[in-house]
Amino acid sequence: MKVVILTGAGISAESGVKTFRDNHGLWEGHRVEDVATPEAFGRNSALVHDFYNQRRRQLSEVIPNAAHQALVELEKYLGNDFLLITQNVDDLHERAGSERVLHMHGELLKKRCVWCEVVTPCETTTSLDSTDLCEACGRDLGMRPDIVWFGEMPYYLDRIEIALRDAEVFIAIGTSAVVYPAAQFFAMASMHGAKTIEVNLAATARSNEFDQRLFGPATETVPKLVAELIAAR
Repeated sequence: MKVVILTGAGISAESGVKTFRDNHGLWEGHRVEDVATPEAFGRNSALVHDFYNQRRRQLSEVIPNAAHQALVELEKYLGNDFLLITQNVDDLHERAGSERVLHMHGELLKKRCVWCEVVTPCETTTSLDSTDLCEACGRDLGMRPDIVWFGEMPYYLDRIEIALRDAEVFIAIGTSAVVYPAAQFFAMASMHGAKTIEVNLAATARSNEFDQRLFGPATETVPKLVAELIAAR
């Protein structure tokens, strides 16, 4: 049984990770256009760095929850027949023990040089600013969070497409699945015959399109679903 899982903000929210965007479209009081675009970084890199430095520090205050841990158990059971795609930029999946993880929107705990494109680790205690030198090329004014901002291409799309074509089960957890390109994943997997399962706190605009729907806290629904998948194999 080949399983591909897509996780979104909902799974991390139960660990206390802020989902950034509120009902007014603001991220921690900032417009998305001011902290999450290449243009914003060009206009005011200090503000952008401060925003992500705060997000990075918050990671030390949260821990993986039962939903993260359940996915680790499923990965151990399935091995190479398991792939976890996450829209989240936190490291909770890895801290729980997941190994086959693709961060399509980048990672808070990595930094990237705009000059040479080399990506290096960035600890929770690290505060990036424009004076930091790249460890690879030595240039300044180019270190940025390794985050996929609006207007940029998500990572690993080719690998994701191959996995979705081969998937027998596709599970979306804690995500509305309406924002592209992630919104295409459900259709891709379904088109190639995969059983589709939605796991969310409440129904979404696409819930009726899934073969199976589970509503409730991820810490309750995901362990239950994993147990069912393992028992049914």
